[in-house]
Amino acid sequence: MLVNFQDLPETSRVWIYQCNRSFSDVENIEISQKISEFLNSWTAHGADLKAGFEIKYKRFIVIALDQNLQTATGCSIDTLVHFIQTLEQEYSVDLMDKMNVSYKQGDFVAYKPLKDFKTMAKNRSVSKKTIVFNNLVQNKAEYLEHWEVPAEESWHSRFF
Repeated sequence: MLVNFQDLPETSRVWIYQCNRSFSDVENIEISQKISEFLNSWTAHGADLKAGFEIKYKRFIVIALDQNLQTATGCSIDTLVHFIQTLEQEYSVDLMDKMNVSYKQGDFVAYKPLKDFKTMAKNRSVSKKTIVFNNLVQNKAEYLEHWEVPAEESWHSRFF
């Protein structure tokens, strides 16, 4: 059951899928529609899952699930992953690779392989103050408070 992302409690579980490129305006609309349709029919053992989403910076798909009503099961998470893989194929993008880093350069969101980000940190092309996206956050509260943070406040700090 699709609900407004803002209406979900802060305890809601989140999944963040970062794209290797920005979505076009048309893709953003199409993907939003596809996610809405998916979440409207997403279930766990036949029970509706109360979930919402947002697409941030035309690059991050953030899905949140209110687990107070029904928790995600292995099968329902597999269904979500399969759906995301379908989007990858349809739009020729990478959404599942966790070995890449997204960070801000002014208003621009940059995307680099982890090894390149490490090199950039070593060469001081990025700093501890560089805003990074911590896609390892677990719930909506962490997402709202600790997703966009200086590298020194994230797992990225080990590279400095």
